[in-house]
Amino acid sequence: MPTLHWIGKEKVINHHQDVPYRVLEHKYGFTADKGEQTEPIDCGNKIIHGDNLEALKSLLPEYEGKIKCIYIDPPYNTGNESWVYNDNVNHPKIKKWLGEVVGKESEDLTRHDKWLCMMYPRLKLLHKLLANDGAIFISIDENEIMHLQHLCSEIFGLSNYVATLTVIVKPEGRRYGFFAKTHEYILVFSKNKSELQLNEIQTEGAEYKYFDNNGGFNLKGLRNRNVKSFNSTNRPNLRYPFYVNSENPDSNDLFEVSIEPKKGWLEVFASTVDGLESVWRWGREKSMKQKNDLVARLGADREIRIFQKERRLTQTAKTTWDNKNFHSITGTRELRNILGKSVFEFPKPEMLIRQILNIGTNKNRKDIVLDSFAGSGTTAHAVLNLNKKDGGNRKFILLEMEDYANDITAERVKRASKGYGTNKDIVEGTGGSFDYYELGLPLFDKDQNLNEKVALEKIKEYIWFSETRTSYIEPNAEKHFLGKKDESVYYFLYEKDRLTTLDYDSLELVQTKGEQYIIYADNCLLPKEFMAKKNIIFKKIPRDITRF
Repeated sequence: MPTLHWIGKEKVINHHQDVPYRVLEHKYGFTADKGEQTEPIDCGNKIIHGDNLEALKSLLPEYEGKIKCIYIDPPYNTGNESWVYNDNVNHPKIKKWLGEVVGKESEDLTRHDKWLCMMYPRLKLLHKLLANDGAIFISIDENEIMHLQHLCSEIFGLSNYVATLTVIVKPEGRRYGFFAKTHEYILVFSKNKSELQLNEIQTEGAEYKYFDNNGGFNLKGLRNRNVKSFNSTNRPNLRYPFYVNSENPDSNDLFEVSIEPKKGWLEVFASTVDGLESVWRWGREKSMKQKNDLVARLGADREIRIFQKERRLTQTAKTTWDNKNFHSITGTRELRNILGKSVFEFPKPEMLIRQILNIGTNKNRKDIVLDSFAGSGTTAHAVLNLNKKDGGNRKFILLEMEDYANDITAERVKRASKGYGTNKDIVEGTGGSFDYYELGLPLFDKDQNLNEKVALEKIKEYIWFSETRTSYIEPNAEKHFLGKKDESVYYFLYEKDRLTTLDYDSLELVQTKGEQYIIYADNCLLPKEFMAKKNIIFKKIPRDITRF
């Protein structure tokens, strides 16, 4: 596979490992019926204000490998710095980060180098968060589509490429340059394509045209239309006759079909096209098994054709999306109606994100949706809307770096959940709730010592995650006990104001039995032979001992 190189790559390729773990500080909870409250809602929905790189790292202890669907709308990097919403790769925070990570070399970066440096570690963390059966959908345009595909192929794996969707966002075209641009892209990658299952979408104007004792159905031609690849010469087993009761139409004006010949019934083969004899999509054996799903109809040309009764109102999503509800102007009007003012020029329409969620999530599970470039909060709005419409229980996590995270991102979600508009234009609320967070203190200081200003519970959460890669659940009341997993027992012998020692006396605190014991303390006085015999592993707590 070709490898993409750019200035600064060697500085950021492993930078996600150096990003500090920060705790999440809860600021308020919100419900549609009660509004804001100081106590956490603990509903699973989160809006987090802070650098999305650090916020993504802070999610790992609870969410690694658990996010079903990721949607992001990162900077398009068009070079138009006045368009703050999704063009500003030269944001002061990004420039400061580049200077710290890449160093003085960052001053010579092109805007494409900067964009690649910014995206790489974020995509690495998103990959870690994505579930094995999940997918990431990334909105982008022609400025970075090729670079983005190379990045995703390197991080997610070329074999996990799923599709490049073309979305018509301005049918009349943006009339500058050599061509009037009408579209943008959504790049889709999976974590593990062998486990990926995407949903079909409802067909436009979906309704049944015919009905029988088993319910509604539509007609799907049984003839294989790819006559050049499938014909009687290379697929002779698919060329056989049906027999049609052409004199006795039913209430749908359709004819009964048989696989076996019947007296007075008309023999029907797949038609001949361009001198090639067509064949059926089904073999004879399948037609026998599903004979009750076959009917015939007389066409306008007086030819009889064989059809399958199609009882689904869904179809596989196509790679070109041309829907007026997905146009950029729709998102702009939508946000103006919700907030009462124009905030961003081209926020994504809610129905576009809802389409992605229809494809990438399931209503019968608590699928988690993550958007780490949350902007105006469209993704949360789409989650709430879809849950309301299909009774689902999807959860959302939004990350937003800008200072408008509360006043715009969270505010949009509040109004969408409560309802908005005036007079005849009132839009009913979706219901819902969320908790709002700010990024808090790092777990470790610049010398990689434990930051003891952080709450003990957050420290324990991190240690448990780093050991087990699972979410921390408060165990029983046993002092210093973290938990037990796969017959390994974990203890954290920690006191904020004194150093702790693992010795024979402290072993009396170990009450839970296991095959192996991982014990954190400041010092250890147990003999190595004793520890090996008892399967005890000592791990030193990283602390600044000069303060004691």
